[in-house]
This record gives sequence, structure tokens and C-alpha cells, in this order.
Amino acid sequence: MQATSAISPPAPTSAPAPAPTADRRPRVLLVDDEPTNLQVLRQILQADYRLQFATDGARALQLAREQQPQLILLDVMMPGMSGHEVCQALKADAATAAIPVIFVTALSDASDEAHGLSVGAVDYITKPVNAAVVRARVKTHLSLVRVDELLESRLQIVERLGRAAEYKDNETGMHVIRMSRFSQALALAAGCDPQWAEDLLHAAPMHDVGKIGIPDAILQKPGKLTDEEWVVMRTHPQIGAEIIGKDHSSILQLAYSVALYHHEKWNGKGYPFGLAGEAIPLEARIVAIADVFDALTSIRPYKKAWTADDALALIESEAGQHFDPQLVAHFLPLKEELLAIRERWADVWV
Repeated sequence: MQATSAISPPAPTSAPAPAPTADRRPRVLLVDDEPTNLQVLRQILQADYRLQFATDGARALQLAREQQPQLILLDVMMPGMSGHEVCQALKADAATAAIPVIFVTALSDASDEAHGLSVGAVDYITKPVNAAVVRARVKTHLSLVRVDELLESRLQIVERLGRAAEYKDNETGMHVIRMSRFSQALALAAGCDPQWAEDLLHAAPMHDVGKIGIPDAILQKPGKLTDEEWVVMRTHPQIGAEIIGKDHSSILQLAYSVALYHHEKWNGKGYPFGLAGEAIPLEARIVAIADVFDALTSIRPYKKAWTADDALALIESEAGQHFDPQLVAHFLPLKEELLAIRERWADVWV
């Protein structure tokens, strides 16, 4: 007799009524104590956006927390809480700090605009408003929100790919998050361009992605590896580079370099190519320090965690041998920042 599935298909039913189409338009919060002003903005924006309304600062803060609008248009001169106070409260709350605020106000002096921007607004529109200006400014800032969301999503995807390799290697997955932030901190301390350091933050999580291609019998072996097994293990940088590939993206170019060269040593005794000194790309020299520091200070099923002081002492002793001595000099003073990163992204063993 032919086996049947334990899960039967649903019995046929009459066709259900079509579900209502979800309104995916961006949500914009309009805040003004004058209903007439809200009505003007409603007429300008209602065709393209989901609008919410508040006539005082307290209600605006409540709606911002509960509804998470993508953008807030905020009057300045309001009874009770002024727009400036509302903006400062929004920026002080982690739940609403990322929501961009555009002031819409009759205050038109340059000093008024400067003050509005200083308390956290991203733009300033003066009353009486011009419909075309309002539409253009709203569209521009919502586009920037979308770019920020895409960048954040990309970072999360990259981190998850890196975490996949770490899980295969008996890691918790938080290692790649911490070491990438250690790498960014070191790059900034060494005077690298902030955008380059930001790109390195996104690229560093992929440093060990090549471990996906290493057999579990080797990668998860509890004892020491044989010489033959080490030969296989040391292929993971090239496997990682092959997985990432060569791409025009600056982040993927960094990821390729980090994956391929982060096991090289300053003294030329690393692998896979035995590069030495500044022949090793800067990004790989940075990641090498960040990677080792996190490995040393992390508890694992097979070892206890080192203290930060002990780990930093070892890294200092390896300056000029394993590590770039100038980068080590920049890394050592970062102790408090490194500990804060470790605390925020602590391991959770299950």
C-alpha cells in the first residue's frame, strides 16, 4: 500500500472573500495646535501617505511611540510643550530617536532654523507652506529613511551569514557582531575615514564565512588537528573569498580581502600566503586584532574567558610578531569601549 502523508490537504470550501489590500504607504505624523494648519497639510499629503494627527506635544510623543511613523512634521510654537521640547524628547527616547523630524513653523529667521536643526530636526519649512515644497521635502526625507532601512537590513543579512559560519564552529553567533564593532572602533582610532570604518563594520562579519566549506569532522574536532587536517583548515580563507567573490561593491571588496587575509601575520608566518608587514591589507590587519581579542575574552565550551587585561597584554606582546604594532598601540587604549561592546552583545548559551 502506498504511504500517505500524515497531513491531509484542506477540504475544498467556497472561495473566500478577497482580503483587503494592506495600506503600505508611509506613515506621517502631523503635529500642530491649530486644526486649520493640520487641514492644510492633510490636503497636501493625504493622497500619498497615511496621516496621523496630534494637536499637542504629549499626544505627539504617545503616537510616535505607539505607531512609529516614518516621518514627523512638527510645529514649533505650541502651548505646553514647544516643538523644540517635543523634538528633544523624541531624540532622547531610543524608541523614537531614529524618526526624522521636519519643523513646520512661522519662525523664519536663520537663527530659528539653526536652533531647530540643533535640537535634532532634519529640515525646516516655513509657513505659510508651499504645497510643492512640502511634498518634495517629505519625499526626500522618506527616501533617506528607506536608504537607512536598506543599509540596516544589509548589515543584518551580512551578520547572519557570518553567524551561520560561527554556529558551525560551535560559536554563539555573537562573536561576529562584537568583532565587527571592535574592528570599526580600531579603524576610527587609527585615523581611518569614518565611511571606510563603517564599511568595515559591514564587511568584517564575513571574515570566517569560508568555514562553511570545512568538514564538520575537522571543524568540530575536540582534540588537536593532525598536520593533514590543518592543511584543510587553512583553506577556509580562500573558500571564504570564493563565496564572497569579486564585486564592485566597496563593502564586498573589503569582505573579500578580510576573508582572504585575516590569518596573515605581521612577521610573515601566517596563512594562506605568508604575507608580511604592510603587504597585508589594512582591513585584514585590523580584523586580525579584533578577532583574536574577542576569541580570547569569550567563554567557550572548551575554555574559560580571559580577562580584558590579560587579552590586551597578549596582544601587546604580539605587536610586531602576529599584529601590526601601530594598530596595537591604537587598540590598547580602547579597553573601556571594547568592554561596553562586549556587554551590549554578550553571549547567550542555550
